[in-house]
Amino acid sequence: MNSLADMKISRTGFGAWAIGGGGWRFTWGATDDAESVAAIRRAVALGVNWIDTAAVYGLGHSETVVGRALASLPPDERPYVFTKAGLVWNEAQPLSAPYRIMRPESVRREVDASLRRLGVDHIDLYQVHWPDTGESLDWDTLGGDGTASPNATPLAEYWQVMADLRQAGKVRAIGLSNHGVAQLAEAEAIAHVDAIQPPFSALDRSAAPEVAWAREHGTAVIAYSPMASGLLTGAFSAERVAALPADDWRRAHPDFTDRLPENLAVADVLGTIAEQRGVPVPAVAVAWTLAWPGVTGAIVGARTPAQVADWAGAGHLHLGEEELAAIARVLGRTGAGTGPFRP
Repeated sequence: MNSLADMKISRTGFGAWAIGGGGWRFTWGATDDAESVAAIRRAVALGVNWIDTAAVYGLGHSETVVGRALASLPPDERPYVFTKAGLVWNEAQPLSAPYRIMRPESVRREVDASLRRLGVDHIDLYQVHWPDTGESLDWDTLGGDGTASPNATPLAEYWQVMADLRQAGKVRAIGLSNHGVAQLAEAEAIAHVDAIQPPFSALDRSAAPEVAWAREHGTAVIAYSPMASGLLTGAFSAERVAALPADDWRRAHPDFTDRLPENLAVADVLGTIAEQRGVPVPAVAVAWTLAWPGVTGAIVGARTPAQVADWAGAGHLHLGEEELAAIARVLGRTGAGTGPFRP
């Protein structure tokens, strides 16, 4: 049994990327911290028992807001806290892309800083955000292995540091986000990988091999972006993309520009299923991800209590064979996304 199984996490978790606010490279735009805290509290009230954040979200601000939310809740109602290390930013240049750095001394500094911002004495799941390449993180490197620079820290070295943090009790479980099967196998030979965090949605099925690996090795899978960063909420259109704030990272991403028509066609089918079921479209999108064998839970972002209400029930929504087949058909017809069409 892995540590996350012992925690008995809910099928959906609160994703705290967007509540990091503005003023950094991968912002979703400005946010209201009080509303973000209210959104977290609403998620907890609806049965969500974990939050996933990262040091880099808002350059520390997301963790600070999560810490405020935790402090506002009675101790016996506080959710588990998952966060990540390995994306290091330059304080003097907040709009520059962060660097993938997992040097041992850097990780030790990061975990202590995260503990302070979150106001906790341990982190329930500590994850490596991206493989260390010694290079900056930007759209031209996202999703690719790239070529590590001479400054890159070997996986064996940084995974041992993560295992040491678990042994020391600073973190309860350790995981790898955005790592491929070969990297997962290398890490598993050093210390058990408690969890992986890949992107996984109807528009991005490319991590199916990683999910299968995790299922075979007793490793939890907490999938991120099950709503494809909002594309599968039923609320997007070309006009909506054009109206996004100038600093919203989605304005320049191919999924919201070049590939938008195919992606919206998939969202339309989800919308039809949602209407037939009498549920919000985001719940159908998340339920698709949760239908995949091996997926333990889905990370779903929100900035307001109303957004939480749209997806909180997805863990109890089971898609039927014909519904999964309808989604597979539109994926095949449009060529949207990558990977197998259905579980």
